[in-house]
Amino acid sequence: MYRGGFVYIMTNKNKSVLYIGVTSDLKGRILKHRTHLYKKSFSDKYNAEYLIYYEGFDNIVEAIKREKQMKKWNRAKKENLIITKNPEKRDVFEEVMNNVYSLL
Repeated sequence: MYRGGFVYIMTNKNKSVLYIGVTSDLKGRILKHRTHLYKKSFSDKYNAEYLIYYEGFDNIVEAIKREKQMKKWNRAKKENLIITKNPEKRDVFEEVMNNVYSLL
């Protein structure tokens, strides 16, 4: 069984909010954000439905370590990281749905 992990960044329609999360099931977790499964959560409250960045790791421990690191960054540093992979900050959810495990 695959025990990898992902750190990801979600945003809202206006790209005014950044939500950083970690998961071992990126597809499933993004679907939960998009369907607002967890009512009154940060991502639900601010409509963070758009996946604009993700990184894959061989194990969840490394993903958690990276998430903690990124959450300490200021907004400008987070934005710079995002635009290195996704300059237009487009929603990459379909990319994930099609081939996420081949991206590790």
